[in-house]
Amino acid sequence: MPSSAHSAAEPAQGSPRSLRGLLPFLTPYRGHIALAALFLVLAACATLVFPLALRSLIDNGLVSGGTTPQDTGERLVALRTHFFELFAVAAALGLFSAGRYYVVSWLGERVTSDLRNAVYAHVVRQSPEFFETTQTGEVLSRLTGDTTLVQTVVGSSLSVGLRNAVMGAGALGMLVWSNPYVMTQVLGILVLVVLPTMWFGRRVRKLSRASQDRVADSSAIAAEVLNAIPVVQSYTAEAREAARFTQSTQNAFNTAVRRTRARAVLVAFIITATSAALLWGLYQGTQAVMRGDISAGHLGQTVVYVIILAGAFGALSEVYGDLLRAAGATERLMELLHMRSPIASPARPAPAPARNSGSRLELADVTFHYPSRPAQAALSDFNLAVAPGETVALVGASGAGKSTVFQLLLRFYDQERGSIALDGVTTREMALDELRGRIGIVPQDPVLFSTSARENIRYGRPEASDADVEAAARAAFAHDFIEALPQGYDSFLGERGVRLSGGQRQRIAIARAMLKNAPLLLLDEATSALDAESERMVQAALESAMQGRTTLVIAHRLATVQQADRIVVLEQGRIVEQGTHAALVAAGGTYARLAALQFTQ
Repeated sequence: MPSSAHSAAEPAQGSPRSLRGLLPFLTPYRGHIALAALFLVLAACATLVFPLALRSLIDNGLVSGGTTPQDTGERLVALRTHFFELFAVAAALGLFSAGRYYVVSWLGERVTSDLRNAVYAHVVRQSPEFFETTQTGEVLSRLTGDTTLVQTVVGSSLSVGLRNAVMGAGALGMLVWSNPYVMTQVLGILVLVVLPTMWFGRRVRKLSRASQDRVADSSAIAAEVLNAIPVVQSYTAEAREAARFTQSTQNAFNTAVRRTRARAVLVAFIITATSAALLWGLYQGTQAVMRGDISAGHLGQTVVYVIILAGAFGALSEVYGDLLRAAGATERLMELLHMRSPIASPARPAPAPARNSGSRLELADVTFHYPSRPAQAALSDFNLAVAPGETVALVGASGAGKSTVFQLLLRFYDQERGSIALDGVTTREMALDELRGRIGIVPQDPVLFSTSARENIRYGRPEASDADVEAAARAAFAHDFIEALPQGYDSFLGERGVRLSGGQRQRIAIARAMLKNAPLLLLDEATSALDAESERMVQAALESAMQGRTTLVIAHRLATVQQADRIVVLEQGRIVEQGTHAALVAAGGTYARLAALQFTQ
């Protein structure tokens, strides 16, 4: 994804044509759109009929007629009739406007919800590569701020623009029909207004996109800092971070001011120029009344149509600014929707292999570079075969490639060379859901959601019963401390589980993986956050869970992997040793040196 700065500099950004990206979201509601269009046209027609009723009132109810009592009475009756006609027109306008407002507002809310859901569902399916280059705050800004701009247009501005376009075109048509000579001159002047408006609009479009990008920058900073509050406060960096956010919001404010200034100039130019043109036409109309060429009612009709036309042009200039902002927002949202993750299920997945208690795993000649580090191989010509039910420990210094093996097994990335197979089927040929459904993982840094303990454990198997959840918690030695919480299993754990200790969070994560009951279990320093007593309990639970199940264990503390069936030692993405703990210590190689450092301290 291009950076915000680059995006803001592109001249084509924010073109109204970008709004065509909303068509797939509008199409399912064709009936509502048709109903809104009907109400819109009826409301516009009611508005356009009003000057005709006013002309009839002036010419037939006020100006014409004699001065006798009988004539006066007839004129009063006629006046009453004309006022009832005007009221009927006003009532129709109110009814049709209310219908248009409701339908269009509903449409705006519905389309915005669908758009927000589509973008979110698409983003959560992106590979980790996407999140290496895109800040979470940027995505949140698009999900909130940009979709709100779209809602403003779909649910309000677009309808107002169409209504004013219909009324303006109708008023212009009536003026041309009733005053052809004068309005021909006016139309010529209006053409001269449109050309500089289009030129100036491009400037507003660029500033609209830049403004949205600067707001997204602020959101990105806020999301990053709020997710690291303990670190920020421990380094007493609150003032620095507040200043950084203030500077970002000031940049957004400055850009917004430039956008608003440009838009204000555009609005002022449109309104002033069109008003001058229309006043010229009105002046010509008053001259015609004085010459006796047209009636007073005709002039009154012309005045109202001129007011409608001027109001329509003014409203359209405002709506045009909203459209430009929404076009930039739509373009940013479409960028997300059009991004394609390099990791996807094949069009025709291979038949799923039989699901046994333990999976057979094979990595053959695997070479992989992280996209952010293309010059450094994370794994190079890596070969590893794991038999069903075998427990294999991966050890080595930081950066040796241990976590990369897990990333590739889960297919968060795809290797450049070589193959990875699970139960005889290469992972690239398997459906992603099928592949990941066969793998349970306990990460080094456990991730808990801001919900109850029960739902956090059930995340591993959403359809699991309460009894299954409790059994998994007992197996992970989490039951006792969960029961001690204020509401037991229904206790809210806070964002990222802040109400629990590190060891308690880890045991919740272990219970979640055990509930999933996958044939391949990945343990990434699963006991690193536990105290000595908890570690013994959880280690015993894990050993029970690993029985008959294929398990890969990443461990820096070698004491936790001494009982593994096989220990694989990695250096710079390659396997340099493998064997049992005793055999590797006896060999006197890399593992023996690591063991000597840890066990002799």
